[in-house]
Amino acid sequence: MNKNDYTIRLERKQDYRAAEELVRESFWNVYRPGCSEHYVLHVLRDDPAFVKELDFVMEKDGRLIGQNIFMRTVIDGDDGRTLPVLTMGPICIAPELRRRGYGKTLLDYSLEKAAAMGFGAVLFEGNIAFYGKSGFDYSTSFGIRYHDLPEGADASFFLCKELIPDYLSGISGVYQTPASYYVDESEVEEFDRSFPHKEKLKLPGQIF
Repeated sequence: MNKNDYTIRLERKQDYRAAEELVRESFWNVYRPGCSEHYVLHVLRDDPAFVKELDFVMEKDGRLIGQNIFMRTVIDGDDGRTLPVLTMGPICIAPELRRRGYGKTLLDYSLEKAAAMGFGAVLFEGNIAFYGKSGFDYSTSFGIRYHDLPEGADASFFLCKELIPDYLSGISGVYQTPASYYVDESEVEEFDRSFPHKEKLKLPGQIF
């Protein structure tokens, strides 16, 4: 990766379709046959919790190669407090450019901007092998539980990074995923019909 061959900027309305196509290409058949992330992105932009100032795209040679978004949400503290935090994603890099440093560059840039806005922490679902390189840890290390996850269940997918040191100090509680991430499958199918046909495949390693 050449530091001079890409640009990171705020997403513009004219980028919406290209960003959705990029997300669709990146997530297709990864976690399930087909994907819903492109529709999730489409829906989240209209949610009041969507942070427009943290809606980023990465551009290279005149085309979008990456994107990342953030949403406001909360931790319901065991002591009755409600603590504002961020969640993140979908985040992606064009499949043919993965493992070249673009993803970490976009991630680190996004987190730096979120910190500059005064947000205290980011919690989301991801792979520690990648996100740990940018300072994420297991959310259980901060005393934060994933909503609706049975006690004793594997929570290694649930990650956290403090943007303000000790922001979560003395806090234990339950993280709440913004409701807009839960989309109706029939609406996903209807939205996906507006894109070129791609074959849905059941592949090893999918989790749904």
